Amino acid sequence: MTDLNVEDLNKAVNTQVFDYSTLKDAAALLKQGKLVAFPTETVYGLGAIANNETAVRGVFQAKGRPEDNPLIVHVSDISQVHDTVANVSPLAQRLMETFWPGPLTIIFPLKEGVFAPNVTPGKKSVAVRMPRQMETLLLIEMVGFPLVGPSANLSGKPSPTAVEHVLNDFSGTISGVIKAQSSISEIGVESTVVLADDEQIVILRPGAITQNMLGKIAPVVEMTASQQLANKDVQSPGVKYLHYSPEQPVYLIPIEYTLSDWLKEMDKQERKIGVLADEKMLKALEANKSFYSSYSLGSEGDVASATRQLYAGLRYLEQSSCEIIFAQALLDDDAGHAYMNRLTKASNFVL
Repeated sequence: MTDLNVEDLNKAVNTQVFDYSTLKDAAALLKQGKLVAFPTETVYGLGAIANNETAVRGVFQAKGRPEDNPLIVHVSDISQVHDTVANVSPLAQRLMETFWPGPLTIIFPLKEGVFAPNVTPGKKSVAVRMPRQMETLLLIEMVGFPLVGPSANLSGKPSPTAVEHVLNDFSGTISGVIKAQSSISEIGVESTVVLADDEQIVILRPGAITQNMLGKIAPVVEMTASQQLANKDVQSPGVKYLHYSPEQPVYLIPIEYTLSDWLKEMDKQERKIGVLADEKMLKALEANKSFYSSYSLGSEGDVASATRQLYAGLRYLEQSSCEIIFAQALLDDDAGHAYMNRLTKASNFVL
């Protein structure tokens, strides 16, 4: 077997941009074992048909993703889950009926021989979700089989929330990307990942489906990354390795910091500073100090906007040639937990 037949990474390919009217062309490429990135309400995914081992290997190689890091499988209908996993618990069924299509990934017992073995390397489980994105649901239907779809970024970098982000990382490397009607993903961070047994819901990765939302269905606990690493059978995708980091060091500025505190920290720096913060803080900083670049998270207190803009902001500042990024923390409550989870992972320093 050749090392890679998908997109032969040693030579440039023509990366096509598809839209709703050309989905059939994108589906045809996926059925041939090619890589096509697709939009979701969370972030863009790097798609490959999930029963083709060579195509799936291409995803790992294109991203530079460690091959022991499992992938999430995307379906277009709940019936596909029953056809492709070993068992669906009553609680998992209720979660699907309540939150799908949407930003919730559920861990199911693996049915042998359905997905390519490198989708779930060494695991006895498979992570599945049904995205809330019309183009992608239709794409999966046209392909006729679920797609893997890890974030369509180079491994470790901020996830992509716009077609331009995908092209920045993969133009000339993958066969195509599907452009959504909206300019940026609706939510902006990856899905919540859960394990659902007969008694409780275990959150493996926080996201837009929050603990309070899940708690209306069943008792909920959150498992830390270290706890997951000690239990290989239930490990969420993306736990083992560094994520979401731009090239520059990121300083996470605590929520309790006042304008004076921000200015003191910035005065210590001799490097070009980029700032990721809400409009109120940016205006206050700009009135007191000049800095190299900035990106707005939106209005003060708008957690949804901040979460949606987080990765776009990190990518913008990374390309601005600033030498250090100061990023604003939010309250780490139910609403802000996903934002803080991703920003903390992206940060080199937490002040």
